[in-house]
Amino acid sequence: MHDYSAHYGGMHLIWWVIWMFFLGWIFFVPADIPYQKSKKESPLDILKRRFANGELSKEEFQESKKILDANN
Repeated sequence: MHDYSAHYGGMHLIWWVIWMFFLGWIFFVPADIPYQKSKKESPLDILKRRFANGELSKEEFQESKKILDANN
């Protein structure tokens, strides 16, 4: 009487939902990858790096550090 051979009683739709969930999880959920830098640099870290590279003078570094400390 009823032909359910192509639909499997709704399981076809459920499998699509499950696959979309897993694909979304794989691509959109951030994961920690070993040996990859995952920590974001703080403004103070950036300031220290620029000072170490010689991009800033000692006075500029100290003034910028005071400003950052005042904001925290």
